[in-house]
Amino acid sequence: MSSQDPPRIFNGAQRASDFSSGSMPIVADERGFMNAVFGWMAGGLAITGGMAWYFASSGAISLLYNTTGGMSMLGWAVMLAPLAFILAMNFGLQRMSSSTLTLLFVAFSATMGASLSSVFLVYTGSSIMQVFGITAGTFLVMSVIGYTTSTDLSRLGSLLMMAVIGMLIAMVVNWFMASSALDYIISIAGVLIFTGLIAYDTQKLKRIAAGVEYGSEEGRKLALLGATSLYLDFVNLFLFLLRLLGRRN
Repeated sequence: MSSQDPPRIFNGAQRASDFSSGSMPIVADERGFMNAVFGWMAGGLAITGGMAWYFASSGAISLLYNTTGGMSMLGWAVMLAPLAFILAMNFGLQRMSSSTLTLLFVAFSATMGASLSSVFLVYTGSSIMQVFGITAGTFLVMSVIGYTTSTDLSRLGSLLMMAVIGMLIAMVVNWFMASSALDYIISIAGVLIFTGLIAYDTQKLKRIAAGVEYGSEEGRKLALLGATSLYLDFVNLFLFLLRLLGRRN
């Protein structure tokens, strides 16, 4: 991956991640649970955005690439670290304390920011902000739809997850083909898929909120689990929209 290629992030195993914190707001009701979910999601995005901006503005991003423009060893480590944190949280969920999971969540968000810092090399700052605004607006609308609709979105969620798998396969194929037309189609599909997943995940979290024991360790973990799912929906939607609408440097 060269410095001219924007990164791509997908849910896959990451969607099953889970985080928690002893300092996390105690969940007392459905609204409190959802507030906790969105609060942690916003916090993760803030950490990611801040780290990405720091790496790009300070020149630290140069450490991620070698003299030929390819990824350095450190770059590969930073690129793979988020997945490593996700796997650690998944397999260690039952054994880890909530404070440990929170530290992993913060580390995950920070390394995501470092790995996404290359977008500042590829796209103009103004277009990044514009696309972020579009992403935030889309996220808000779809979250409201998912929260308020009486339609069961479970079947839609299953179809969307199968679509994610199909899109990943198409991207592997296009890695060899290097087809700009297929890349464009994949980007459009990514926007549609993750827009739908926002509504699905929001409805799923609303249902979880109705049965979770609020304020318990499990409740805290479920709130961070939901925050992570929505975080990944947001980031993926942002990246695909950026590929479609972003202005390159």
